Amino acid sequence: MASKIEAIMAINANAEVTVTNNVIDWLDTTPISNSDIEAKIVELDIAEANEKIAKATAKASGNTKLLDLGLSQAEATALTGYVPPSEV
Repeated sequence: MASKIEAIMAINANAEVTVTNNVIDWLDTTPISNSDIEAKIVELDIAEANEKIAKATAKASGNTKLLDLGLSQAEATALTGYVPPSEV
């Protein structure tokens, strides 16, 4: 899960803030509403989840392509390190 600091910096990369015990101290920066920060946290979490899914899909797709070229699963795993979920 993204932190408040990560969300704030994603909204305003120049923000100067500290967060202590979930309390935001805005140092020379226009405050960002809590609802905007929480929405950005959700957005960042979704983006991270989508990135993980895309990487897993690319690994599985690459593995399938190697198998289609005639490599055995052992050979494909030796080349890429990818182990299909059914073999874990």
